[in-house]
Amino acid sequence: MSEETKKLLQDILTKIPGLHCILITDREGVPVVKVCTEKAPEGAMRFGFISTFGLAVDQGSKLGLGRTSTVICYYSQYQVIQMNKLPLVLTFIAGKTCNTGHIMALENRLESLISELSLVVADT
Repeated sequence: MSEETKKLLQDILTKIPGLHCILITDREGVPVVKVCTEKAPEGAMRFGFISTFGLAVDQGSKLGLGRTSTVICYYSQYQVIQMNKLPLVLTFIAGKTCNTGHIMALENRLESLISELSLVVADT
């Protein structure tokens, strides 16, 4: 399954111009699957950066906003889109000119893959 998963994600990575990395992690930021191009920024793929999503989700719920489904952050050169698919988190790292709508549309396309991976993560 791992090779099939990586092949699917690599195919997606090449079809969306400006998309540099797709990471699927557990809620603490531990990578389950990762595919990246050479343009992916190392700092954005580090555990410390990825794990902050959980903190942002907690803060949003404390404000009474309800369960956070997606966080989108724009930086000077990159954008980071993180989707809450507990027990997993999908992270997309893209250039600032990448079409965010194309990335958001991947949520439905990856639903079955996330369901399968969630079972694996829940068992470990």
